[in-house]
Amino acid sequence: MSAHAPSTTVLVGNPRPSSRTSLAALSAARAATRVAGGGPEPHVIELADLAPRLFPGDDPAVAEAVRRVTETDLLVVASPTYKATYTGLLKAFLDRIDTGALARVVALPLMVVGSPVHALAVEVHLRPLLVELGATVVTPGLAVAEGDLRRIDELTAAWAGRLGRWLGPRREPVA
Repeated sequence: MSAHAPSTTVLVGNPRPSSRTSLAALSAARAATRVAGGGPEPHVIELADLAPRLFPGDDPAVAEAVRRVTETDLLVVASPTYKATYTGLLKAFLDRIDTGALARVVALPLMVVGSPVHALAVEVHLRPLLVELGATVVTPGLAVAEGDLRRIDELTAAWAGRLGRWLGPRREPVA
């Protein structure tokens, strides 16, 4: 993370806007931003709003979303599990990002899982995709069971607390 207040972006791959996935991701982003030393309110990109624009080709709103994702400091990428992995909507968007384009981005994967048996999807499927795009993925991702969503702020605060050594304000080396 840089010495300035980090920019934080939330990328939500749920096909329904304002979903439980979005609420969980925003909670995680706020908690991680606090650990990283504060900063502005996270910017949220709801892919459900961009879905009709993803495939026709060059769309300014999609291009702006890609720019924001590649230029942010901290990126929370969230998806519900679908067929034991992330959504096709999220994949379609991430396919627009070149390999290595997230080289300066710290990414935090998050998945809302219907069953604890899908908890590994965040590590087995979403993490490798983010690494392929060049992101630094510093901690195990967060898998939130649907039944635990009522405690989301508590869960994300504990999770972000474990990120401190990677996200905390960096000190310049002493010469």
